[in-house]
Amino acid sequence: MSATASTPIDAQAKNAPASGRLFFLNLSAGLILSANPDGSDLKTTINEGRKLPDGLALDVAAGHIYWTNMGDPKRNDGSIMRSDLNGKNMITIVPPGGTFTPKQLQLEKKTSKLYWSDREGMRVMRANLDGAEIETLVDTSAGDSRPGPDPRKRCVGIAVDTDGGKFYWTQKGGHHSGLGRIFRANIQVPQGQSAENRRDIELLYDNLPEPIDLDLDPVNRTLYWTDRGDPPRGNTVNRAPMDPEAENGKEPEILFSHLMEGIGLALDLKGGRMFITDFGGSVYSANLDGSNRKTLLFAEGNLTGIAYAEVPSVDRGEASRVIEVPEEKHMVAAISD
Repeated sequence: MSATASTPIDAQAKNAPASGRLFFLNLSAGLILSANPDGSDLKTTINEGRKLPDGLALDVAAGHIYWTNMGDPKRNDGSIMRSDLNGKNMITIVPPGGTFTPKQLQLEKKTSKLYWSDREGMRVMRANLDGAEIETLVDTSAGDSRPGPDPRKRCVGIAVDTDGGKFYWTQKGGHHSGLGRIFRANIQVPQGQSAENRRDIELLYDNLPEPIDLDLDPVNRTLYWTDRGDPPRGNTVNRAPMDPEAENGKEPEILFSHLMEGIGLALDLKGGRMFITDFGGSVYSANLDGSNRKTLLFAEGNLTGIAYAEVPSVDRGEASRVIEVPEEKHMVAAISD
């Protein structure tokens, strides 16, 4: 394993003023891009080649970007990477084969853990920030071999409610099937149970078009997600209670529609807004209730994960230096599904 200990940002960055910054992934070109929250000052931070990056998480205090590479969905070669916010010092955290097809990624600071969903691996996983102690928290395979052939078992989105002691994930179902679901379970596997047979899993929402990425507003106990399925309920951003039983089964609310296969989602709870990417190549913003919709960027390739943070300006300024990584010859093009 090539992971190293977390490197703190230097004194210059610590003392620099912070401002909002978006980071997002171009799956088709293998790029990490960044921009201001209004879409201006677009920069390429990393050009990694066609390793199919999908999930993205930021650790601003340590000055790091983490992201998942799906690799070839038919091979067991998914990985998780880390770099500085400016793209320098890139290392492998979870090596190829440590996870099958990692998708959305979340960083949980209180326990210093990375959480992710593994699509063809049919599981939810986590590890330390240095890649150590990889665990499977949920295994939906029910004995199926990997790569998983049943899209109903494929885990895609992930969100973590640390204070509530739960994590949430999506299982997308197939295209045009209307069999997507959202689940949650306790952060800790119950004693005497395993990822395969744990009995604390709750089904929160089902018969969804095709739910993808998740984010949480824990104060208002609200769950947000993108859906890339068929209209009118698909190609949308939705929200619903994190605790549906307390809301008497309140139906999900569509906030944002007419996406071109909605994928990435990031909430700026302090600013009362959300940022969305779609596979058609656009980045959008809107208020948390879906009002004030704006198209920030378009025709930027097949976009996947997105993250927002207040970033020191010294790191933002250095993001114009593109870090390029040689493309692996065995990699084949594949569509994110």
